Amino acid sequence: MDFSSFVTSLGTSLIIFVLLMLLFTWLARKPGNAVIYYPNRILMGLDPLEGRTLTRNPLAWIKEAVKASEADVIAAAGVDATVYLVFLSSVLLPVAATDNGTQSTTDSNSHGTFKNLDKLTMGHVQVQSSRLWAFLLGVYWVSFVTYYVLWKSYTHVSDLRARAKSSAVVKPEEFAVLVRDIPAAPPGQSMKDHVDSYFRALHPETFYKSMVVTDNKKANKIWEETEGYRKKLARAEVVYAGSKTTGKPEGTRPTNRTGFLGLVGPKVDTIDHCNEKIQELLPKLEAEHKITLKEKQQGAALVFFSSKPAAVSASQTIHAQKIDTWTLMEAPEPRQVLWTNLPKKFYEREIRSLIVYGIVFLTVCFFMIPITFVSAFTTLENLKKYLPFLKKIVDQPEIKTVLEAYLPQIALIVFMALLPAFLVFLSKEEGIPSESHAVRAASGKYFYFIVFNVFLGVTIGGTLFGSLKEIIKKPKDIITLLGSSLPKSATFFVTYVALKFFVGYGLELSRLVPLIIFHLKKKFLCKTEAEVKEAWAPGDFGYATRFPNDMLIITIVLCYSVIAPIIIPFGVVYFGLGWLVARNQALKVYVPRYESNGRMWPHMHARIVAALIVYQITMLGYIGILREFPYATLLIPVIVISFIFAYVCKQRFYLAFFHTPLEVACQGTKEIPNMESIYSAYIPPCLSTEKHEDVDRFEDAHSHSLRTTSL
Repeated sequence: MDFSSFVTSLGTSLIIFVLLMLLFTWLARKPGNAVIYYPNRILMGLDPLEGRTLTRNPLAWIKEAVKASEADVIAAAGVDATVYLVFLSSVLLPVAATDNGTQSTTDSNSHGTFKNLDKLTMGHVQVQSSRLWAFLLGVYWVSFVTYYVLWKSYTHVSDLRARAKSSAVVKPEEFAVLVRDIPAAPPGQSMKDHVDSYFRALHPETFYKSMVVTDNKKANKIWEETEGYRKKLARAEVVYAGSKTTGKPEGTRPTNRTGFLGLVGPKVDTIDHCNEKIQELLPKLEAEHKITLKEKQQGAALVFFSSKPAAVSASQTIHAQKIDTWTLMEAPEPRQVLWTNLPKKFYEREIRSLIVYGIVFLTVCFFMIPITFVSAFTTLENLKKYLPFLKKIVDQPEIKTVLEAYLPQIALIVFMALLPAFLVFLSKEEGIPSESHAVRAASGKYFYFIVFNVFLGVTIGGTLFGSLKEIIKKPKDIITLLGSSLPKSATFFVTYVALKFFVGYGLELSRLVPLIIFHLKKKFLCKTEAEVKEAWAPGDFGYATRFPNDMLIITIVLCYSVIAPIIIPFGVVYFGLGWLVARNQALKVYVPRYESNGRMWPHMHARIVAALIVYQITMLGYIGILREFPYATLLIPVIVISFIFAYVCKQRFYLAFFHTPLEVACQGTKEIPNMESIYSAYIPPCLSTEKHEDVDRFEDAHSHSLRTTSL
């Protein structure tokens, strides 16, 4: 990439960000857009503009984000969002401290002139120069700053989690445990009776009741069909009411066809048809309730206790001699339970996990091929080579500059956008019991995927594409190849980081895409208030992709901090601006789908350390091999220290995240809450009823015993 392309990339990205920020300032002031820019506050029942002065200052949102306290963020977006902001701020300091690369001097081989920016960013220090001591010591400096910040952050997040867990607010999951791998019930007993008798014998003072997991597929299908007709009925009634005018007070009743997508089949009155279908489905749903609760009980259950300490103690106690029976864990939140995964048996989960990680391994390995192809193909030289008919077009100076500035980065971003949903699907197929656990698992897979396939793939991809024969003949040369190819990819990653924060954060702040989609849906598709609310529903942070992408950036910035020190300010801006934007969105926009009380942090911590180790190994290879510095081996101890640091942190902090400490559970709620409401919170929607007294019927059906008559 030449200097003009580099400047074009940065300049246009900056202009786009400024325009998007100005758009955000203008659009956020319009009352009709409040549901897009302040949905969190609206859903909390607050005035979206309360305490805010309408101003044309495009930086006013920064002042509001900085002034907000940590308690404000927790109240608005929960502990998970607060922990994510701790992650951004804890990463910012080590990145900012990575300034040792600025001490480089001009290489004698460069003659003081450079034809392109790639040469400018190679860390021009002479081979075996004594100045390499500065870089070596710089690695130690960055490493120890990272250790310090991570230790303080781990302590802070641990305290945040403890405060949330000891809150006086009643949370159903704190009084429940999830029981899996329940053995078959004895003859004459239902699964419900089997579970009740087992836990009543072991916890006679604190056991409340149990809820056995059932196979709800058929009931859920009927329930979803019923809900679909109810939504369609509400929409039809609004359309009918809107058709009544002074000239035609009787209005026009809406109609639809009953065939595929409402396009074929006989035409019917929509209101009458929906009412008939609902009346037809309700008895079927009621009958399926009874069948499901009596005959479709499975080998998993939620067991409820009358106190938080009792539930915590039970979840951490080994209840059976065999590892594959009566396995207990803390119950997930009601809103994030993956019901179909709960009955999966111990060995089935183990086998599924092995298969999933095998698929992920193959995906990581074979995805390198298209990533390598993209990184090699999306250069102007290769475009002209493989697509000669484009030569006249790409040789135009203006087009050439734009293509060099954006083509590889955009191709990579689009390519990677297709992956996250697949990884979340795979994680759920492991048999994971909760949504937050699945997100953590998918996040881990995605992190290692992008490190291997984006960072390493782009770094050595283009070289591998043209040097495969040499590597096959001399496999040891791959280390030298990696070291020599790092500088060549530096400007790609500089512009990649700039594109991510200027355009990415600009789009997130302006919410231009959600705004356009909302107004289109509201004008052409939405008829009822429920449909309008669904159209502007903001969603959450999307941790499964957001965090791994941030981790890719810190890996890139650390590894290129010496080789291409120009990347350091871009990394600082990425995490600094990211902290401001994320804080703004947490306070005003995003609504959490679940709350895990910072359970993601140990995984964040481990991957920051992993990124640091990648940085240390990269510097060992770069200084030792390319610069032929004999003292590069002195970096080996700091790599060992990183592993020791990770181990010590895990031993000290991790158990308090995996289990709730008893001293934490004993704080907060002192009185026994309404246990029936806690129990009812876990009843699946397809089995719930509107009548309160039907909860007892639900319980009676669950405890139905299959008695036999003796002859």
